[in-house]
Amino acid sequence: MNKKVTLLIIFTLMLSFLGGFYNKALSENDKTEVKVQNTVATINTTSLNIVSNPNKFLNKKVKFQASFDKFSTLGLDYKKALRPANKYIGILIQRDDVVDHDIPLSEMKLFMKKEMAEKHIDLDTGDKIEITANVFSTALNDPWLDIEELKVIKKAKKEEVK
Repeated sequence: MNKKVTLLIIFTLMLSFLGGFYNKALSENDKTEVKVQNTVATINTTSLNIVSNPNKFLNKKVKFQASFDKFSTLGLDYKKALRPANKYIGILIQRDDVVDHDIPLSEMKLFMKKEMAEKHIDLDTGDKIEITANVFSTALNDPWLDIEELKVIKKAKKEEVK
């Protein structure tokens, strides 16, 4: 064989070999970028927005402010959106669209693990809270949410006993 042809073949093989390492490095970087792109964005919204269109928020992370109403067992152990009563507790928040009296927003099923609930045992009706949660189901056409984080923004003023 001609010397030039032999060198060309060797050079082509080397480029091919090194190109494989380069492509592998690129594909590993691509995987890293995909992981960054798959981070879950939090949607700032209101409880009434979620209730009015639960399918829009299905499998999404949401954040909203509300007034705490009470701890509840509403929705626990419902098989189509199971959150077992031995591990979870529900909470009810008050409707934002009624201001002259307290009405729970029972259409929204909010659940937190009991360990988290124990940290918030001192919540009182009317406390302003901020909830970050995942909408995991729309069973019965209601939003069902797992609370990831609950922050107390402002404690309700307690009425003085005379």
